[in-house]
This record gives sequence, C-alpha cells and structure tokens, in this order.
Amino acid sequence: MTKKHVDAIVVGAGWAGAIMAKELTEAGLSVIMLERGSERTTPVEGAYPESIDELRGAIRKRLFQNLSQTTVTVRNTIDQTALPYRQLAAFLPGEGVGGAGLHWSGVHFRASPEDLRLRSSVVERYGEKFIPEDMNLQDYGVTYAELEPFFDKAEKVFGTSGEAYRVNGKIVGNGNIFDGDRSDNFPLPAMKDTFTASTFRDAASQVGYHPYSLPAANASRQYTNPYGCQMGPCNFCGYCSGYDCYLYSKASPNVNVLPALRQDPRFTLISDAHVLRVDLDSTKSKATGVTYLETKTQKEVSLSADLVILSAFQFHNVHLMLLSGIGKPYDPVQNTGTVGRNFVYQTITSSRIWLPPSKYTNQFIGAGGVGVAFDDFNSMNFDHGPLGFIGGSPVWVNQAGTKPIAAAIGTGGGGTPRWGSAYKGALIDSYKHSIGVDAHGSNMAYRDVYLDLDPTWKDAYGLPLLRMTFTWKDNDIRMNQYVVSKIEPLAKAMGATKTNLVHLNAGQPFDTRHYQTTHLGGGAVMGTDPKTSALNRYLQSWDVSNVFVIGSNAFPQGMGYNPTGTVAALAYWAAYHIRTTYLKSPGPLVKA
Repeated sequence: MTKKHVDAIVVGAGWAGAIMAKELTEAGLSVIMLERGSERTTPVEGAYPESIDELRGAIRKRLFQNLSQTTVTVRNTIDQTALPYRQLAAFLPGEGVGGAGLHWSGVHFRASPEDLRLRSSVVERYGEKFIPEDMNLQDYGVTYAELEPFFDKAEKVFGTSGEAYRVNGKIVGNGNIFDGDRSDNFPLPAMKDTFTASTFRDAASQVGYHPYSLPAANASRQYTNPYGCQMGPCNFCGYCSGYDCYLYSKASPNVNVLPALRQDPRFTLISDAHVLRVDLDSTKSKATGVTYLETKTQKEVSLSADLVILSAFQFHNVHLMLLSGIGKPYDPVQNTGTVGRNFVYQTITSSRIWLPPSKYTNQFIGAGGVGVAFDDFNSMNFDHGPLGFIGGSPVWVNQAGTKPIAAAIGTGGGGTPRWGSAYKGALIDSYKHSIGVDAHGSNMAYRDVYLDLDPTWKDAYGLPLLRMTFTWKDNDIRMNQYVVSKIEPLAKAMGATKTNLVHLNAGQPFDTRHYQTTHLGGGAVMGTDPKTSALNRYLQSWDVSNVFVIGSNAFPQGMGYNPTGTVAALAYWAAYHIRTTYLKSPGPLVKA
C-alpha cells in the first residue's frame, strides 16, 4: 500500500526526531514522523501513582524496547558466535513516542571542545605514536565554537538547570572550570544539593579537585521554553530514570517539543509503524521514501518523500542503514567500509562509600540529573603522557533516588550475604548511611569492535538482527582503574567507615547482563573523510545525499559525558544547515 508524497519523513520520535520534525515544519515542510512503538503522552504515561510503580517501570521495563519482536545479538570477539538476547540489562533502548528521551535521567552535558577534536588534541599533545594501532581515533569534523549556539538552543528548549563558569570569556560563577566558553547562562539555576552531593562537594574541594553542579534537565523552578511548553519544579521524588515524570519536571520530547509540534498542521505522527527499510532509487544514491509495517494490522505501507531523516536509537539507525544498503558495510578484516565502524559505549563503574552512623544520606529522595561532579580526570584535563592511555571520566555523586526493589537487589557489596539478618542490616545501612560514587568514563573505538548484520538470526519481520561485537580494551580498563583510584582520597575526606571501590579488571569481557548506561555511540559516524565516516560534518550520508542520520551513532568515540546534550545540539546543527543550505539546493553539502 502506498500513501501520498510528503516533503520529509522522520524515523523515530525521540529527542532527535522531535527536534528535526519541529525544525523542518518551521521551514514549511510537510513532515510525517514514524514511531514503531506506541503513542505515549505524559498525561497518560505520567499519571500518578501508576507512573512510579517500580515493578511495572524499571523492573518490567514498560517504556523499553519489546525484545520479543526484535533484539540484538552480542559477542565479545570476531571468533565467537553471537547470540540474541531476550533480556537486556547493560543498555535499555526506549520504545514508543519519546523514545529514550522519555525514560532518561536528565543529565545534560555539552561535549568538551577537546572531545570534539580528540584525535587532533592527542596528536598535538603527545604525538601520533601515542595512539594505539588498533584504535580508530577521530575528530567529529565540527568544532565546539560551531556547535555552541546549538548547545545553547537545546538547553533553553530542555529547561536545563545548572551553574556556568565562563560566559563570553568572563568568569560568572562556580561551574565547571573545564567547560568550553558559553554564550549565555543556563536557563535555570542549578538544582539544590542533596546531602550526599554537598558532602561530596566539600570533600572534593578539600582534596583539591574542582566540583560543580551537574547540568540537569530537571527543572529547578517553573519554566516555559521557547516553544511555549511548560515545566513544573522538581520535587526530588526520585522517579526519573526509567519513568515518565508526573510533575512535568524532567525534560522529554513529550513535554518540551511535541505539545507544540502536534499543533502544526504540517506534522503527522504515526505510531506502531515499524520501519523496515529506506527505499532507494535504481542508482542507490537517492532515497525515495520508506517502507514500514503497521504493527497492529501487519500491512506494509510505502511512503514517498524528498528527504529522509533517520533519528531512531543509536543502533537502530545503523541497523536501518545496513538493511537499506545506505553506505558500505564495515569489514574489520579488510578495514574497509564505514557503516558499523567505530561502535562505542561507555566505561562506567559505580562504587559505594559508607559514612558514620551519625550521617544520614536519605537515599529515597533524588532526581535524575541532580548531583555534583568533578572533571579533573576527564577528557584532556590531565596529563595522559606518563599514564599511557587515552580518555577519562567525570567522577560524581548523582543521587537519582533509590527505589525499594533496586535497593533490595543491589545492596551490600564487599561480600555481604544475600539473605538473612546480615543482609537486612546491610540493606538498612546502605539506605541510611551510604553514598554512591560513579566514574562515568569514555570508551575509544577499535578496529575489531563494530556492528553488522547477523548472518543467522532474524527478527519477527524476517530481517537479519543487528550483531554487536564488543568488549573492553586495555586502554579503557587502565583509564577506569586510574580514575577509580582517585576516589579513595575522597572517601577519607568524607570520613568513610567502609568503601567498596569498583573498577574494571584486566582481561574482563563485556557482559550485557550488567547495567552500564544506555549511552551507546558510533556505528555511523560523522567526519571529514568518507573512507572513515558514514556521514559528513552535517550528518548527511556521504552516499545518499537526501538521507540525514541524527543520533549518538555519529560519535566517532565515546566520551565521559552523557550523550543527550550533544545529540540535541547536533540535531539543531544539522537542521540549521538543511534549512539554510540544503533546501535551497538539494544535494551533497560536502564534496566527497
């Protein structure tokens, strides 16, 4: 079945898709957005008290991808056989309107200037030979100065709470001293510190680090964004990550963009529409539209369009490119092709510090983006030369609120029994007196870490599953160990009675059964060389010029920061160049 022609099709209703759809409708285009999951609105999904049902939410994962229909296969090395997973724990892709932007926590970073040109930064400081032979270290192809106006725009749309350090070259506050220069302050003041955050802040300062309030897309006060969408002040209920916010305090596409977008007659949202492929013409150099499956009727529908925007979750974008024949699949043996290349993740470990019985940490309360961090060992902010690794980690206390079931499952550490009186005592002690401290690290790209189509396993629609070949590498393990070692003096400064410092171990393989973050990246990266990037600096496919691919898939390597702020800025960056240049003269924005 074929429906009428539209100007643009947007695949995926998360942050990237909502931003792109809003920008394109503002440019006068008719836009159809396709979302394979169900319709979701905050009045329904955020209805209190059902919205904070932990069993239904974070445990049974009601906002996450339905793995009975499609999943990924995972292996650590090329010589292993990948197997499909019916339960994911390491990362949790969203599904339904809002996507991962509905269930995220709210930590809203900008990429650092050095991270956007990491290869150049490393070479300038340490020389070419410092980069391991098997590491695919690359620049983004866009600078911080170019992205800054779009970082600023995203923060104003998100209603981000934070404290700046430098605005227009002038020191204005106690923010992150390592941040790039800003053109404006955050739209809202920083969230209030929890007791754990203030304790961490004091100890970090005492040790000589440079603590700052996490930038949080959790509203510190009532706010109306440039689209006229309203947010309410956060009450620290603790139900952010994995939940829709019933107070409209956490930024999401459903709260901050879609209410305005839905009022535009040029915009149409179709949910329960699983995109099977991007349709190409006979030359394979132009997209003619997409074909999707109406999941409720099982009917195939083809849509015709002049412009196709892939803005689904990171690996779904890569999967669609591979299924559609957009770009050349990556071959790790020959080191050719670009689609699937530079798949990355994050290297995060979570430690715990126990305070004396007189110190009550109140783990029940929290907010997804609230907390205090320091960047002294992140990015290029310290001397890597004697250490022999690339990358780094922010270290932070990010008290998001400990839910009862999660606490019961994860309490203890250091050999605590899993049942009986000792277990119950540890559970109570952890709730009352402990602080979680994270090393939220980068992950570099490697020649033998990649995405491709699985030769054996297929999804419910008869299409090959996406295969992940991924494991931890020595560079990232040593980085994590080094940063975690810097937590010990903090624990002493906080007066710790016990610590359980957790780090990756040499030779430790990646295990998808244990949660890391949902911060996957790469696979269809941006850059300046079509031999090493699937997208140009405007996130336009080198091979199919009317296809733009928006998401963390564009990151050439993983960074220590959460990706959402950079994804949003890149979406606004790409949309700006589509509106100002591409629509006037459709075709490649960069000559290959």
